[in-house]
Amino acid sequence: MVRARAPSFIIPITTLRIGNGNGDVKGLRLPLLSNKSWQFQLQLELQQRNKEKKKRQNVTISYTNSSSGGDSASAALELEVNEIRESCKMWKWKGQYSINYLVSSTPNSHPDSPPLLLVHGFGASIPHWRRNIGTLAKSYTVYAIDLLGFGASDKPAGYSYTMEAWAQLILDFLDEVVQKPTVLIGNSVGSLACVIAASESSQTLVRGLVLLNCAGGMNNKAIVDDWRIKLLLPLLWFIDFLLNQRPIASAIFERVKQRETLRNILLSIYANKESVDETLVEIIREPANEEGALDAFVSIVTGPPGPNPVQLMPSISIPVLVLWGDEDPFTPLDGPVGKYFSSLPSKLSNVKLIVLEGVGHCPHDDRPELVHEKLLPWLAETFNF
Repeated sequence: MVRARAPSFIIPITTLRIGNGNGDVKGLRLPLLSNKSWQFQLQLELQQRNKEKKKRQNVTISYTNSSSGGDSASAALELEVNEIRESCKMWKWKGQYSINYLVSSTPNSHPDSPPLLLVHGFGASIPHWRRNIGTLAKSYTVYAIDLLGFGASDKPAGYSYTMEAWAQLILDFLDEVVQKPTVLIGNSVGSLACVIAASESSQTLVRGLVLLNCAGGMNNKAIVDDWRIKLLLPLLWFIDFLLNQRPIASAIFERVKQRETLRNILLSIYANKESVDETLVEIIREPANEEGALDAFVSIVTGPPGPNPVQLMPSISIPVLVLWGDEDPFTPLDGPVGKYFSSLPSKLSNVKLIVLEGVGHCPHDDRPELVHEKLLPWLAETFNF
């Protein structure tokens, strides 16, 4: 008898994994704690913080075709990270928070096509879309944003991060900066922020929605009718308690952002291991060294999970494309969130689901050429240009 694989419940950019992937709620793995026993023998090896940001290399403007072949329209044109960073601008949200964003287009961008807004997932930032921006900008005006607390955007001290705040940030950005009905494209918690934004807006702001392995909540405390999560809630609350102890949280965060730790985490969530290169590790690591990054990490992991997509999707009538990597350990297809999205096309005529085989939690970076192959025709067909 084949048992359904249980989801691995993972605090984003993993401080905790529960579940061995075989249907059993066991196999507790705490890579940041002692591996010898479940006694939280925390290794308080606080490293001295590097107060100087690593000097940036000279800006190089280049595109690399990372596609292994096939239609040139779906090829992944990779931008240099420094080119992206040097092209970014700042926008003041609510008159006090600096939000980093990018806008990219080409002379071939169709003037009547809707702009696209790319919204990253937990721990990521605009450069996580480096394999997508160049390809999408051939036909569209592409915006990308660093959510508050991530990337080069502000990380205000004492700020309580919520999914609702990120959704409002997206809506205000559309209203004040983009100023046109926009297709939102999000990954993981970025997808969920887009869902919340779409559920609260009219088509004057959000024209379409593309979800790449949508998260069920801001953290592991999202309850989506799963007895396994309910059973483990006391443990998750205990983890929250530990993270609210500043010395412990600092020690854990220092361990999380080490290059080797980040590389191992990324390798566990990417199906295409070749996509996990040093550039990707630095994209995640560099913002984590900035002031306020620890506070953001603790607030997000210990905060309320926010609305879940099961409650929100029925209220959304705009076109929705769901792309789902079938080797995602965060939100697997046979988990509660994956099963829900798999059922949507039969219930909602505006939703289309495409399962991407051999793809992990970050499809746009894991297999960009496959994402473009599915995304570009859907955009062209849906918005008639």
